Amino acid sequence: MWRCGGRLPCFVRRLSGGRASPQARKRRDATACERAQQYEVGERIHGFTVSQVTAIPELSLTAVKLHHDGTGAKYLHLAREDTNNLFSVQFRTTPTDSTGVPHVLEHTVLCGSQKYPCRDPFFKMLNRSLSTFMNAFTASDYTLYPFSTQNPKDFQNLLSVYLDATFFPCLRELDFWQEGWRLEHENPKDPQTPLTFKGVVFNEMKGVFTDNERIFSQHLQNRLLPDHTYSVISGGHPLCIPDLTWEQLKQFHATHYHPSNARFFTYGNFPLEQHLKQIHEEALSKFEKIEPNTAVPAQKPWDKPREFHITCGPDSLAAGSSGHTTVGVSFLLPDITDTFEAFTLNLLSSLLISGPNSPFYKALIESGLGTDFSPDVGYNGYTREAYFSVGLQGIAEQDTQAVRDIIDRTIEEVIEKGFEEDRIEALLHKIEIQMKHQSVSFGLSLTSYIASCWNHDGDPVELLQLGGQVARLRQCLKENPHFLQEKVKQYFKNNPHKLTLSMTPDDKYPEKQAQMETEKLKQKVDSLSPKDKQQIYEKGLELQTQQSQPQDASCLPALKVSDIEPTMPLTELEVALAAGQTPVQFCAQPTNGLVYFRAFVSLHTLPEGLRPYVPLFCSVLTKLGCGLLDYREQAQLMELKTGGMAASPHVLPDEAHLDTYEQGVLFSSFCLERNLPDMMHLWSEIFSSPCFEEEEHFRVLVRMSAQELANGVPDSGHLYASLRASRTLTPVGDLQETFSGMDQVRLMKRIAEMTDIRPVLEKLPQIQEHVLHRDNMRYSPPPHHAPGCFCTDIVSSFPCP
Repeated sequence: MWRCGGRLPCFVRRLSGGRASPQARKRRDATACERAQQYEVGERIHGFTVSQVTAIPELSLTAVKLHHDGTGAKYLHLAREDTNNLFSVQFRTTPTDSTGVPHVLEHTVLCGSQKYPCRDPFFKMLNRSLSTFMNAFTASDYTLYPFSTQNPKDFQNLLSVYLDATFFPCLRELDFWQEGWRLEHENPKDPQTPLTFKGVVFNEMKGVFTDNERIFSQHLQNRLLPDHTYSVISGGHPLCIPDLTWEQLKQFHATHYHPSNARFFTYGNFPLEQHLKQIHEEALSKFEKIEPNTAVPAQKPWDKPREFHITCGPDSLAAGSSGHTTVGVSFLLPDITDTFEAFTLNLLSSLLISGPNSPFYKALIESGLGTDFSPDVGYNGYTREAYFSVGLQGIAEQDTQAVRDIIDRTIEEVIEKGFEEDRIEALLHKIEIQMKHQSVSFGLSLTSYIASCWNHDGDPVELLQLGGQVARLRQCLKENPHFLQEKVKQYFKNNPHKLTLSMTPDDKYPEKQAQMETEKLKQKVDSLSPKDKQQIYEKGLELQTQQSQPQDASCLPALKVSDIEPTMPLTELEVALAAGQTPVQFCAQPTNGLVYFRAFVSLHTLPEGLRPYVPLFCSVLTKLGCGLLDYREQAQLMELKTGGMAASPHVLPDEAHLDTYEQGVLFSSFCLERNLPDMMHLWSEIFSSPCFEEEEHFRVLVRMSAQELANGVPDSGHLYASLRASRTLTPVGDLQETFSGMDQVRLMKRIAEMTDIRPVLEKLPQIQEHVLHRDNMRYSPPPHHAPGCFCTDIVSSFPCP
């Protein structure tokens, strides 16, 4: 996969055999963090040396940094009481052309290895494993291979497969042909039919470059960072992929997929010693240290701004007939390994663009010139030097200069006026919530969060110490109230490394791309000798035969029944009636100081004609204001007091009866425990007094929603096709197409193009009558809030029909 551009305790026995030492027994009996804190700097474990042990209480974990003595491989273990343990290995992959070699390599290493030579071992492991996640990602300058599981034996099995795949892949020529690119007859069995380009990555990247957002984002990075690896496309350009050879692929693997160029990451409550022993014995002990020479040099700063214009294909799903131009202004920022500066600029970016109270939202989104922010808006920290981008899409071509003028003017105003203290507090509050929020994929989030910084030899432990960074920022603001304004002046107003990129649709763009591919194909075919053509024909038949043959997966490891816990942990639920026959479900769980609220309201009384408008109703419900609060005040209070409040259409099918289902709206939110009264008061105001009079802001929200839906179609075509196909099979499928399919995309496009939007706005109070009351509601209050508590009292105040 290419990226352009984050509880059941069970422990593994030591593999060394014999009697465990007292120190080992002590570690095994302790919690994950306690075990990790017993390691000492300089301690050697299975070929690795401990270099740092740091407790990070804000994330409830302990970080252990190590390095491999023989190869120099870097290792980070995050010990935490979480049974969903995760492993990842990351390689710095820095291509110098757009043949897509790191992307093709990512695919090809997954086609079999020395120990597991069967084709597609990753897919074959799906029914031999209890993994909770398996995948691989190619970014602009690294490739990442993560998996997670809650079963210790499964962890060992998957680790063995991942290590062998990445360090000892077969890299067969036919696999390269299949995954990368090849010339093949349209009918592989008939050598008289024309030759054409085929290949998994080739076709994937052709799809990527039909997505206008991807085109804009890729050009932005290539143009803003033109001096090294960021000037090329790591995923591969369809016109360049056919220049990649099998020999180049194998050479890239030899120089980049080496332990000296690797970063290993483990997370969870499984013992570290087992991971180190297996990684050393199965992989690292078979290598010697090298100098990988894969570092990305610093981008040379410009002495004056630059401008570029590109074209893209027309978007038939975008609202409007003339406003399809996109313009963005981007600024190069410092190295992401300066963790505090990166933290500060990331927060500054949110202050500038996030929510209706931000300066650029007011100046750009509410100007009426466009439909939504330009792609890649905000802070981007996935390259060695970060960058900030802001602009508009969906504008008329003649308004390009007006957008640029607004951006310059807004920067000047921010330097002069600064930011409201409440907005800064709201963002710091958001960081506090993010540190406390526990998700089932927390390990995956952490490995993604640190990947870019660690890839450029930044300190991943320092990056995770968010509490210290927040404290330092508060001190900087205390000592210098103009601290953030000075950053805006330094990095935006006085920064000559500034790129203005504009993109307009060209009706002939698809034809031009097809013509260039035809010319590339002709060039390749004309260079072939009769012997080459015969070999292509024979190789095509061989590949087709290989693909059709059943694969023997017996070489792959598999779990036995004895490896699996015989019982599953049960979650105790308490169900009661409260607030006048409203069903209440209580579930006491450790939530790290956060409280969560969920409510479901049935839609069975809603008239059929209003049903298509339910997604729009849900989208704008928490964004138009409520009670005495206008939409800006409501947004500010939500940011200060909650981690988010949302409503969404929800369809619950009955798996036993295909014609039976329940439809409704799901309301969800969470907050710090101290802010529970404020969060519930907000819900009470939303249910009792939603504001549906803000016609202009409603129009802004509709345009943004329509643009987001249109932009999402190229990347989710298979999902839309699946929904469309299922609509005639069951009533559930028909309703899901109405709520989430292409019918909804087209409806939002029509609404966004309306001159008079009031008829749609008037439908919202009609939907409110069927949704925003406690009849047909069931809800789950925060833990330890029993019937009769404050939360239940608030729900009892919700209106009745």
